[in-house]
Amino acid sequence: MKVYFHLSIDGFSNCYVITNETTKEAIIIDPGVVTKEIIEQIEREKYKLVGVLITHNHSSHVRGLRTLRKIYSPVIYAADYDVAGSDTFLLKGDGIIRVAGLSVGYMSITGHTNNSLVYKIGQILFTGDVLTAGLVGSTNSSYSKKSLLSNIRSKILSQQTDILVMPGHGPPTTVVAERNFNKNFN
Repeated sequence: MKVYFHLSIDGFSNCYVITNETTKEAIIIDPGVVTKEIIEQIEREKYKLVGVLITHNHSSHVRGLRTLRKIYSPVIYAADYDVAGSDTFLLKGDGIIRVAGLSVGYMSITGHTNNSLVYKIGQILFTGDVLTAGLVGSTNSSYSKKSLLSNIRSKILSQQTDILVMPGHGPPTTVVAERNFNKNFN
């Protein structure tokens, strides 16, 4: 498995291309904007784009779906039908799916939005806006904040210390760094 990072200046959101070098299949996580570089990477290496994982339905994380769906026919995985209508493979709760020959864990972590998902592929968590380096996602009520913090503690900070966290915005971090230095948990 390889992970490629792409920054969208529009919304300063992170997009990730995950590839399975054995099957030559690819997954995209949170296509805020689909750039020429993303398309060239898929085409140059002859990957088959088989899945798109959406962490939550905010435009800076889904805007590029329209472009991707004009070029490719990936399965769209999300917790909200509004992402891609009836083409959405709806994920609820926590579970494991197989995409691009890879085991993809998913966890529902509400608080930032009611449809936020965190994905785990190998030793990497893709957290969208749920958790970024030193911060947690914004919320619209004290109840949502309490729910978000509780879910992060039980589902993310309980992971092994060597787990890498790739957020929807900002730099990567680790579970141990967030446990020790995120002001929301100290």
